[in-house]
Amino acid sequence: MSLLNDLINLKLSDTTEKIIAEYIWIGGSGMDMRSKARTLMGPVSDPTKLPKWNYDGSSTDQAPGNDSEVILYPQAIFRDPFRGGNNILVMCDAYTPGGDPIPTNKRYNAAKIFSHPEVAGEEPWYGIEQEYTLLQKHANWPLGWPLGGFPGPQGPYYCSVGADKSFGRDIVDAHYKACLYAGIDISGINAEVMPGQWEFQVGPTLGISSGDQVWVARYLLERIAEIAGVVVSFDPKPVKGDWNGAGAHTNYSTKSMRQEGGIQVINKAIDKLAKRHKEHIAAYGQGNERRLTGRHETADINTFSWGVANRGASVRVGRDTEKEGKGYFEDRRPASNMDPYLVTSMIADTTILWKP
Repeated sequence: MSLLNDLINLKLSDTTEKIIAEYIWIGGSGMDMRSKARTLMGPVSDPTKLPKWNYDGSSTDQAPGNDSEVILYPQAIFRDPFRGGNNILVMCDAYTPGGDPIPTNKRYNAAKIFSHPEVAGEEPWYGIEQEYTLLQKHANWPLGWPLGGFPGPQGPYYCSVGADKSFGRDIVDAHYKACLYAGIDISGINAEVMPGQWEFQVGPTLGISSGDQVWVARYLLERIAEIAGVVVSFDPKPVKGDWNGAGAHTNYSTKSMRQEGGIQVINKAIDKLAKRHKEHIAAYGQGNERRLTGRHETADINTFSWGVANRGASVRVGRDTEKEGKGYFEDRRPASNMDPYLVTSMIADTTILWKP
């Protein structure tokens, strides 16, 4: 194993200019992440300088077997914390050979919305709170829970310390540092209310970059958990019963909201979100009805509500925003398995472009 580790940790720059680029994309389920690596002749920092690539879409439920080639377009570059050096991770989206985005490519339409002059002029910022649950590999049961049984009731686990309350911190801390190394705008981590459940936050991040960064942060988490022999679940309600679900609360502001008098812009935006509640819920993740029950710090899925400092509302406005009369608000409806490209662009579309 020592020799294996030595080989894994070889510094390519000692002997060659060549680097390894890990191309990452989203599979057919809309949540599974795929990747494969290729050798490049030297360091690259601009995604437009990277070659397009392809993969077998029939093996990812994204193309038929008789016409299975799907084309990867490089969109964003991150440093590779696993291989180090000049090696890179490349976030891609997927197209047919004719250049049309495939159905699971949510980035394409998101990029169109974020490049719209009205949206670009408002400089939309996002901060996404990604919750997830660590599961025991062979039991499909949360990390730290007795097999076939349950831990004590919720209460002592949120932001906890101690071997009887905090489970998986080594994975979480490794992920935190890997994100910082990669160049992701990760702003924090914390243990969540349900034991074995954690959260990381990405942001504030501008426009389409928010989706790129959340997806790559998810990829890093999956890779680190793979090394640890632990499974990552983004299910919005991984355990039935009196346990908190997992969300992806999305904090949002525009330039107008951040300026003096921004609270009026925020109020108008929330009013628009209320009018399109059903459309947003339909796009905010699979199985979200199991989470948005009106209990466990959620609003009921069928009713839009908002309030200041109210964690049981669909949309929460912070005390600081209310006090200063400007700032941001939090959409608490998105599930942990939402597509950040879809959610961020839809919020921008509704609050900036949509004219009721």
